[in-house]
Amino acid sequence: MAHNLNFNEHTGQHAFFSVKEKAWHGLGQIVQDHPTSAEALRFAGLDFTVEKRKLFTYDNRNLFGNADTIAPNVEVPNFYATIRTDTETPLGVVGKEYQVVQNKDAFAFFDAIVGGDGIQYETAGALGKGERIFITAKLPGYIAVANKDLIEKYLFLTTSHDGFGSITAAFTPVRIVCNNTLNAALKNHSNSIKIRHTANAKERLEQAHKVMGISNNLSQQLEGIFNQWAKVRISDPELKKLIQLAMTPNKEVLRNVRAGKDDELSTQFLNLCDSVFAYSQSSPTQQTETTKGTVFGAYNSITGYFQNVRSYKNEEAKLKSLLYGGTAQGKTQKAFDVCADFSAKGSDAFYFN
Repeated sequence: MAHNLNFNEHTGQHAFFSVKEKAWHGLGQIVQDHPTSAEALRFAGLDFTVEKRKLFTYDNRNLFGNADTIAPNVEVPNFYATIRTDTETPLGVVGKEYQVVQNKDAFAFFDAIVGGDGIQYETAGALGKGERIFITAKLPGYIAVANKDLIEKYLFLTTSHDGFGSITAAFTPVRIVCNNTLNAALKNHSNSIKIRHTANAKERLEQAHKVMGISNNLSQQLEGIFNQWAKVRISDPELKKLIQLAMTPNKEVLRNVRAGKDDELSTQFLNLCDSVFAYSQSSPTQQTETTKGTVFGAYNSITGYFQNVRSYKNEEAKLKSLLYGGTAQGKTQKAFDVCADFSAKGSDAFYFN
């Protein structure tokens, strides 16, 4: 199943909901109004609990007629299985310090971020057998560029029940006009936090407040930066160079790009850069007053390419690439840094570290 959305055979439903927009592959529940956290849990099929149970193995010598009086079940010390209780499905193996974070607690964490007021749940779902869940929610207010280009503010949370990975909560702005994720982390700042599965409720609440602080801080800084970039002009040749710098896979390619040695660059790399440039020239969302011929538009051409043009194996792969520290997130971060340099130095930014 390419989308990897969990299918609950007991309910006959896929574990996913989306507000108004068509759900992944047309699966899941589509609702017209933003639900409460309790409703979102139910719509997304996440209203199940997970238990940590003792883990046992058995001596299979008895299966071959050995009459030795060996206990058939042997407890595995310090390790446990996580079990989804509604289907009795094993989800993973964890250590003794691991603390299950129930799905309802993940939503409660989101509610705590803004006191339950103003947050709007947009999507939620479970992947695989239910071992990983994700939630996206829209925060109140906008980042406004030139008072015309509005960027919505989103929080994204993912957690797992299989022992792999921390609880991760991230802030990401989304440009309304083309729905592209502007996953920009400023220098010396992070747009996300990770919470251990051993953390207690009080620590999680403190982390919730930290997430809100990150969101407010980044929103204010990004609004100032994006408005500045919308005033900085960039020519087509400069845009091509900027795209190449943002897309470089390693230092050797970076040196050749800075030196203008296009004949030393691979055809695959040049075709990729050409595709991003073509998107910048052809997409109607790139022809607005704030984007056409501006550094803000240059940045959007790269983020928009990964969000709207690039092909992915499936929606889960796209999610990982954009939000889980994958290729798309890395390239858009590099694009952010290159745009910041160009805004400060002009074309000189292309030739000096």
